[in-house]
Amino acid sequence: MPLRTATPSGRAAVRGPAAHEPGPRRIRRRRGPGRADLAHFAGFGAPGVVVYACFVLAPIAVSFGYSLTNANPFNPPTRYVGAHNYWMLLHDEQFLTALRVTTILTLIVVIVPNALGLLVALLLDRSGKFYNAMRSVFFTPMIVSSVVVSVIWTRLLDTGGPLNQALRAVGVHHPPDWLSDPDLALYSVASIISWQMLGFCVVVYLAGLQGIPVELQEASAIDGAGAFHRFRAVTWPLLAPALTINTVVLLISAFKTYDYIKVITNGGPGAGTTATIAFNVLQTGFDANHVGYASAMAVAMLVIVCVVTAVALRILRRREIDL
Repeated sequence: MPLRTATPSGRAAVRGPAAHEPGPRRIRRRRGPGRADLAHFAGFGAPGVVVYACFVLAPIAVSFGYSLTNANPFNPPTRYVGAHNYWMLLHDEQFLTALRVTTILTLIVVIVPNALGLLVALLLDRSGKFYNAMRSVFFTPMIVSSVVVSVIWTRLLDTGGPLNQALRAVGVHHPPDWLSDPDLALYSVASIISWQMLGFCVVVYLAGLQGIPVELQEASAIDGAGAFHRFRAVTWPLLAPALTINTVVLLISAFKTYDYIKVITNGGPGAGTTATIAFNVLQTGFDANHVGYASAMAVAMLVIVCVVTAVALRILRRREIDL
Protein backbone atom coordinates (compact mmCIF):
# COMPACT_ATOMS: atom_id res chain seq x y z
CA MET A 1 0.00 0.00 0.00
CA PRO A 2 1.46 3.45 -0.99
CA LEU A 3 2.47 5.80 1.83
CA ARG A 4 1.72 9.56 1.87
CA THR A 5 4.26 12.01 3.32
CA ALA A 6 4.20 15.80 3.66
CA THR A 7 6.46 17.96 1.46
CA PRO A 8 7.78 21.46 2.23
CA SER A 9 5.09 22.96 -0.06
CA GLY A 10 2.33 21.27 1.92
CA ARG A 11 1.34 18.83 -0.81
CA ALA A 12 1.21 15.17 -0.15
CA ALA A 13 3.79 13.07 -1.91
CA VAL A 14 3.21 9.46 -2.68
CA ARG A 15 5.97 7.04 -1.87
CA GLY A 16 6.41 3.65 -3.36
CA PRO A 17 5.08 0.51 -1.78
CA ALA A 18 6.49 -0.52 1.53
CA ALA A 19 7.71 -3.70 -0.05
CA HIS A 20 10.63 -1.77 -1.59
CA GLU A 21 11.97 -0.72 1.85
CA PRO A 22 14.96 -2.73 3.08
CA GLY A 23 13.92 -5.51 5.43
CA PRO A 24 15.72 -6.70 8.58
CA ARG A 25 19.23 -8.01 8.08
CA ARG A 26 19.82 -11.68 8.42
CA ILE A 27 22.24 -12.59 11.20
CA ARG A 28 24.74 -15.15 10.07
CA ARG A 29 25.51 -17.80 12.60
CA ARG A 30 29.15 -18.57 13.16
CA ARG A 31 29.89 -22.04 12.08
CA GLY A 32 32.07 -24.29 14.16
CA PRO A 33 35.47 -25.37 12.93
CA GLY A 34 35.24 -27.39 9.80
CA ARG A 35 37.06 -30.57 8.98
CA ALA A 36 39.82 -28.63 7.28
CA ASP A 37 40.39 -26.52 10.39
CA LEU A 38 40.43 -29.56 12.64
CA ALA A 39 42.86 -31.33 10.34
CA HIS A 40 45.07 -28.24 10.28
CA PHE A 41 45.06 -28.02 14.09
CA ALA A 42 45.70 -31.75 14.47
CA GLY A 43 48.63 -31.54 12.09
CA PHE A 44 50.35 -28.99 14.33
CA GLY A 45 49.25 -30.35 17.70
CA ALA A 46 49.57 -34.08 17.13
CA PRO A 47 53.39 -34.32 17.38
CA GLY A 48 53.45 -32.55 20.74
CA VAL A 49 50.54 -34.60 22.05
CA VAL A 50 52.18 -37.85 20.93
CA VAL A 51 55.50 -36.94 22.56
CA TYR A 52 53.76 -35.90 25.79
CA ALA A 53 51.71 -39.08 25.85
CA CYS A 54 54.70 -41.33 25.19
CA PHE A 55 57.19 -39.75 27.58
CA VAL A 56 54.92 -38.41 30.36
CA LEU A 57 51.50 -40.06 30.48
CA ALA A 58 52.61 -43.55 29.49
CA PRO A 59 55.41 -43.79 32.14
CA ILE A 60 52.99 -42.55 34.80
CA ALA A 61 50.45 -45.19 33.79
CA VAL A 62 53.09 -47.93 33.74
CA SER A 63 54.40 -46.85 37.17
CA PHE A 64 50.90 -46.91 38.60
CA GLY A 65 50.41 -50.40 37.16
CA TYR A 66 53.67 -51.63 38.71
CA SER A 67 52.71 -50.08 42.05
CA LEU A 68 49.81 -52.52 42.29
CA THR A 69 52.11 -55.53 41.99
CA ASN A 70 55.08 -57.05 43.78
CA ALA A 71 57.24 -56.68 40.66
CA ASN A 72 60.84 -57.78 41.15
CA PRO A 73 62.86 -58.82 38.07
CA PHE A 74 64.97 -61.23 40.14
CA ASN A 75 62.08 -62.78 42.09
CA PRO A 76 59.32 -63.86 39.68
CA PRO A 77 56.43 -64.33 39.27
CA THR A 78 54.82 -60.89 39.46
CA ARG A 79 51.51 -60.91 41.32
CA TYR A 80 48.78 -58.34 41.80
CA VAL A 81 48.77 -57.03 45.39
CA GLY A 82 46.36 -54.12 45.08
CA ALA A 83 46.93 -51.24 47.49
CA HIS A 84 49.28 -53.27 49.73
CA ASN A 85 52.34 -51.23 48.68
CA TYR A 86 50.57 -47.96 49.53
CA TRP A 87 49.52 -49.37 52.91
CA MET A 88 53.14 -50.29 53.59
CA LEU A 89 54.24 -46.71 52.82
CA LEU A 90 52.13 -45.41 55.71
CA HIS A 91 54.02 -47.68 58.11
CA ASP A 92 57.49 -47.50 56.53
CA GLU A 93 59.77 -45.54 58.84
CA GLN A 94 62.29 -45.04 56.04
CA PHE A 95 59.69 -43.48 53.74
CA LEU A 96 58.30 -41.25 56.50
CA THR A 97 61.84 -40.07 57.33
CA ALA A 98 62.44 -39.34 53.64
CA LEU A 99 59.18 -37.36 53.54
CA ARG A 100 60.32 -35.27 56.51
CA VAL A 101 63.75 -34.69 54.95
CA THR A 102 62.18 -33.72 51.63
CA THR A 103 59.80 -31.30 53.34
CA ILE A 104 62.61 -29.54 55.23
CA LEU A 105 64.75 -29.37 52.10
CA THR A 106 61.86 -27.99 50.05
CA LEU A 107 61.02 -25.28 52.59
CA ILE A 108 64.62 -24.06 52.66
CA VAL A 109 65.02 -24.11 48.88
CA VAL A 110 61.73 -22.26 48.36
CA ILE A 111 62.26 -19.56 50.99
CA VAL A 112 65.99 -18.75 50.82
CA PRO A 113 66.44 -18.21 47.03
CA ASN A 114 63.16 -16.28 46.89
CA ALA A 115 64.19 -13.88 49.64
CA LEU A 116 67.80 -13.43 48.52
CA GLY A 117 66.78 -13.30 44.85
CA LEU A 118 64.39 -10.43 45.51
CA LEU A 119 67.05 -8.53 47.46
CA VAL A 120 69.68 -9.01 44.73
CA ALA A 121 67.19 -8.06 42.01
CA LEU A 122 66.37 -4.81 43.78
CA LEU A 123 70.08 -4.00 44.00
CA LEU A 124 70.70 -4.83 40.32
CA ASP A 125 67.62 -3.04 38.96
CA ARG A 126 69.76 -0.25 37.51
CA SER A 127 71.32 0.52 34.14
CA GLY A 128 75.02 0.31 33.48
CA LYS A 129 77.71 -2.11 32.38
CA PHE A 130 78.60 -3.06 35.94
CA TYR A 131 75.04 -4.12 36.76
CA ASN A 132 74.73 -6.04 33.48
CA ALA A 133 77.93 -7.91 34.32
CA MET A 134 76.70 -8.70 37.82
CA ARG A 135 73.46 -10.12 36.42
CA SER A 136 75.54 -12.54 34.34
CA VAL A 137 77.60 -13.48 37.38
CA PHE A 138 74.54 -14.37 39.44
CA PHE A 139 72.96 -16.35 36.60
CA THR A 140 76.12 -18.34 35.73
CA PRO A 141 75.52 -21.16 38.29
CA MET A 142 72.21 -21.95 36.60
CA ILE A 143 73.92 -23.03 33.38
CA VAL A 144 76.32 -25.38 35.20
CA SER A 145 75.35 -29.02 35.65
CA SER A 146 74.05 -29.92 39.08
CA VAL A 147 76.56 -32.77 39.24
CA VAL A 148 79.44 -30.37 38.59
CA VAL A 149 78.11 -27.99 41.24
CA SER A 150 77.84 -30.88 43.70
CA VAL A 151 81.42 -32.03 43.08
CA ILE A 152 82.80 -28.48 43.47
CA TRP A 153 80.95 -27.84 46.73
CA THR A 154 81.90 -31.27 48.07
CA ARG A 155 85.56 -30.24 47.74
CA LEU A 156 84.92 -26.80 49.23
CA LEU A 157 83.01 -28.14 52.25
CA ASP A 158 85.30 -31.08 52.93
CA THR A 159 86.81 -31.34 56.42
CA GLY A 160 90.17 -30.26 55.03
CA GLY A 161 88.70 -28.07 52.31
CA PRO A 162 89.29 -24.37 51.64
CA LEU A 163 86.38 -23.20 53.80
CA ASN A 164 87.56 -24.99 56.93
CA GLN A 165 91.15 -23.95 56.28
CA ALA A 166 90.00 -20.33 56.14
CA LEU A 167 88.10 -20.77 59.42
CA ARG A 168 91.19 -22.24 61.07
CA ALA A 169 93.22 -19.30 59.79
CA VAL A 170 90.93 -16.84 61.60
CA GLY A 171 91.07 -18.76 64.87
CA VAL A 172 88.34 -21.43 64.65
CA HIS A 173 90.20 -24.51 65.91
CA HIS A 174 87.37 -27.00 65.37
CA PRO A 175 85.40 -25.95 62.26
CA PRO A 176 82.15 -27.76 61.51
CA ASP A 177 82.01 -30.97 59.52
CA TRP A 178 79.61 -29.58 56.96
CA LEU A 179 78.84 -32.83 55.13
CA SER A 180 79.69 -35.53 57.70
CA ASP A 181 77.78 -34.09 60.66
CA PRO A 182 74.20 -35.49 60.73
CA ASP A 183 72.95 -32.21 62.19
CA LEU A 184 74.46 -30.07 59.41
CA ALA A 185 74.50 -32.24 56.28
CA LEU A 186 70.92 -31.60 55.19
CA TYR A 187 71.25 -27.84 55.65
CA SER A 188 74.54 -27.85 53.74
CA VAL A 189 72.91 -29.61 50.79
CA ALA A 190 69.95 -27.21 50.92
CA SER A 191 72.37 -24.27 50.89
CA ILE A 192 74.12 -25.63 47.80
CA ILE A 193 70.81 -26.01 45.94
CA SER A 194 69.72 -22.54 47.05
CA TRP A 195 73.00 -21.08 45.79
CA GLN A 196 72.50 -22.56 42.33
CA MET A 197 68.82 -21.57 42.10
CA LEU A 198 69.49 -18.00 43.24
CA GLY A 199 70.30 -16.81 39.69
CA PHE A 200 66.96 -18.05 38.36
CA CYS A 201 65.05 -16.10 41.01
CA VAL A 202 67.11 -12.97 40.33
CA VAL A 203 66.32 -13.07 36.60
CA VAL A 204 62.59 -13.61 37.14
CA TYR A 205 62.37 -10.80 39.71
CA LEU A 206 64.36 -8.45 37.47
CA ALA A 207 61.91 -9.12 34.64
CA GLY A 208 59.05 -8.33 37.01
CA LEU A 209 60.69 -5.12 38.24
CA GLN A 210 61.29 -3.89 34.70
CA GLY A 211 57.64 -4.55 33.86
CA ILE A 212 56.34 -2.21 36.57
CA PRO A 213 55.18 1.12 35.04
CA VAL A 214 57.44 4.01 36.00
CA GLU A 215 54.39 6.27 36.33
CA LEU A 216 53.21 4.35 39.40
CA GLN A 217 56.55 4.81 41.13
CA GLU A 218 56.64 8.51 40.26
CA ALA A 219 53.06 9.07 41.40
CA SER A 220 53.71 7.41 44.75
CA ALA A 221 56.89 9.48 45.19
CA ILE A 222 54.97 12.67 44.44
CA ASP A 223 52.41 11.67 47.07
CA GLY A 224 55.24 11.59 49.60
CA ALA A 225 55.76 7.84 49.94
CA GLY A 226 59.26 6.78 50.95
CA ALA A 227 61.27 3.94 49.44
CA PHE A 228 59.92 1.34 51.87
CA HIS A 229 56.29 2.42 51.43
CA ARG A 230 56.70 2.45 47.62
CA PHE A 231 58.03 -1.09 47.77
CA ARG A 232 55.22 -2.29 50.03
CA ALA A 233 52.37 -0.54 48.20
CA VAL A 234 53.54 -0.63 44.57
CA THR A 235 56.50 -2.91 43.88
CA TRP A 236 55.68 -5.94 46.00
CA PRO A 237 52.03 -6.34 44.88
CA LEU A 238 53.05 -6.07 41.21
CA LEU A 239 55.74 -8.73 41.70
CA ALA A 240 53.10 -11.34 42.53
CA PRO A 241 53.41 -13.14 39.14
CA ALA A 242 57.20 -13.38 39.57
CA LEU A 243 56.73 -14.75 43.08
CA THR A 244 54.32 -17.38 41.74
CA ILE A 245 56.76 -18.52 39.05
CA ASN A 246 59.71 -18.74 41.42
CA THR A 247 57.80 -20.52 44.16
CA VAL A 248 56.30 -23.18 41.90
CA VAL A 249 59.56 -23.88 40.04
CA LEU A 250 61.57 -24.09 43.26
CA LEU A 251 58.95 -26.26 44.94
CA ILE A 252 58.90 -28.84 42.15
CA SER A 253 62.69 -28.81 41.70
CA ALA A 254 63.38 -29.27 45.42
CA PHE A 255 60.81 -32.01 45.93
CA LYS A 256 62.35 -34.24 43.26
CA THR A 257 65.96 -33.68 44.33
CA TYR A 258 68.15 -36.70 43.66
CA ASP A 259 71.42 -35.79 41.94
CA TYR A 260 72.71 -33.48 44.70
CA ILE A 261 72.01 -36.11 47.35
CA LYS A 262 73.63 -38.91 45.35
CA VAL A 263 76.84 -37.01 44.63
CA ILE A 264 77.32 -35.10 47.90
CA THR A 265 76.14 -37.40 50.72
CA ASN A 266 74.70 -40.56 49.11
CA GLY A 267 71.82 -40.33 51.58
CA GLY A 268 74.04 -40.09 54.68
CA PRO A 269 75.68 -39.48 56.99
CA GLY A 270 73.99 -42.11 59.09
CA ALA A 271 70.77 -43.81 58.14
CA GLY A 272 68.85 -41.61 55.72
CA THR A 273 69.88 -38.27 57.19
CA THR A 274 69.70 -36.59 53.77
CA ALA A 275 67.78 -39.23 51.80
CA THR A 276 64.86 -37.67 49.93
CA ILE A 277 61.86 -39.50 48.48
CA ALA A 278 63.35 -39.40 44.98
CA PHE A 279 66.61 -40.85 46.33
CA ASN A 280 64.72 -43.68 48.05
CA VAL A 281 62.73 -44.40 44.88
CA LEU A 282 65.85 -45.04 42.84
CA GLN A 283 67.61 -46.92 45.65
CA THR A 284 64.59 -49.18 46.17
CA GLY A 285 63.89 -49.72 42.49
CA PHE A 286 67.38 -50.16 41.04
CA ASP A 287 69.54 -51.26 43.97
CA ALA A 288 67.08 -53.40 45.94
CA ASN A 289 65.10 -54.33 42.76
CA HIS A 290 61.71 -53.83 44.49
CA VAL A 291 60.14 -52.27 41.42
CA GLY A 292 56.55 -52.46 42.63
CA TYR A 293 57.26 -50.80 45.96
CA ALA A 294 59.48 -48.14 44.34
CA SER A 295 56.68 -47.39 41.87
CA ALA A 296 54.27 -46.87 44.76
CA MET A 297 56.76 -44.38 46.25
CA ALA A 298 57.00 -42.56 42.92
CA VAL A 299 53.21 -42.35 42.54
CA ALA A 300 52.86 -41.09 46.11
CA MET A 301 55.52 -38.44 45.45
CA LEU A 302 53.70 -37.39 42.25
CA VAL A 303 50.41 -37.01 44.14
CA ILE A 304 52.05 -34.98 46.91
CA VAL A 305 53.77 -32.66 44.43
CA CYS A 306 50.55 -32.14 42.46
CA VAL A 307 48.50 -31.36 45.57
CA VAL A 308 51.08 -29.00 47.09
CA THR A 309 51.62 -27.23 43.76
CA ALA A 310 47.88 -26.81 43.20
CA VAL A 311 47.43 -25.34 46.68
CA ALA A 312 50.41 -23.00 46.21
CA LEU A 313 49.11 -21.80 42.85
CA ARG A 314 45.64 -21.18 44.25
CA ILE A 315 47.04 -19.10 47.12
CA LEU A 316 49.61 -17.17 45.08
CA ARG A 317 47.31 -16.32 42.18
CA ARG A 318 44.99 -14.46 44.50
CA ARG A 319 47.75 -11.88 44.95
CA GLU A 320 48.41 -11.35 41.28
CA ILE A 321 47.41 -8.00 39.84
CA ASP A 322 46.90 -7.40 36.13
CA LEU A 323 49.03 -4.47 35.00
